[in-house]
Amino acid sequence: MAPARDPFALSPWPRAAAAHSTGQSVISKVSRTAAVPRLRAGVFNFFFCEILMTKLYVGNLPFTATEEAVRNLFAPHGTVEKLSLINDRDTGRPRGFGFVEMSNADASRAMQALNGKDFDGRALKINEAQDKARSDGGGSRY
Repeated sequence: MAPARDPFALSPWPRAAAAHSTGQSVISKVSRTAAVPRLRAGVFNFFFCEILMTKLYVGNLPFTATEEAVRNLFAPHGTVEKLSLINDRDTGRPRGFGFVEMSNADASRAMQALNGKDFDGRALKINEAQDKARSDGGGSRY
């Protein structure tokens, strides 16, 4: 019986062949250990942002509102981390609402100060955003 042929023996990638023959990974030990703190920092930042940030629903916006105008409206109450104004999928026109992400304290202040405030002739409706319920994607009722 012939011995099993090493698929990496004639590899055009010498590092892969050398790593396979020595039993080591192509990724060096140094690069693997260097990646761990970055991963931990990324996980920390993810949870840090998720815990200390609040997403606000901003409703009854005028259809002429721009991201800059909404950002300027919220700026006196704190730093706006993320802002998105929602447009209709089919027509591309504004839907008249959006979302603003701020730190918990800033979001609380902004909600109290701006809810019901007149913005270009419309009374704003601001409250904490609710998680969207995911549908199964089907449009059938049955």
